[in-house]
Amino acid sequence: MLRLARTWFEGERYNAMLDHVSLGVTDIKRSRRFYDAVLIPLGLVRIVDFGEDRGSDYGAAPGSTGVEFTITREADVRTPVPGAHICFRAPDRAAVDAFHAAALAHGGRNDGLPGLRAKYLADYYAAFVLDPDGHRIEAVCHAPTSPAIVANG
Repeated sequence: MLRLARTWFEGERYNAMLDHVSLGVTDIKRSRRFYDAVLIPLGLVRIVDFGEDRGSDYGAAPGSTGVEFTITREADVRTPVPGAHICFRAPDRAAVDAFHAAALAHGGRNDGLPGLRAKYLADYYAAFVLDPDGHRIEAVCHAPTSPAIVANG
């Protein structure tokens, strides 16, 4: 019998398949500035630094169970990886817009302007950027702008 692990996080039931995702970066200081700026609109902040030049953890809450994203300094980073990207969930469309603007202001490159991607789902509002090392990063909001209307009958 398959059992799902369930944990309590800030008083709410929290289910997640992944514990965290990690990316290798070539310049930790540059990447910290980039990710500090682009993740804050999405509710994630830098919570741990591993020494001056090793890496950093990002999350919504401090502590080991709060880590959601990690960057580590690597001598050789090969990007882009065909078909690979990391997508962060945004609380609203304004956060997607802020993510994209922050990325461009902090060394990222546009890889898809903020907007609806109806070919994915009707309310899929996303933006894509390349981080300073060329990793493809996305922010997405799935919330509709208004409730769906279902016909009676």
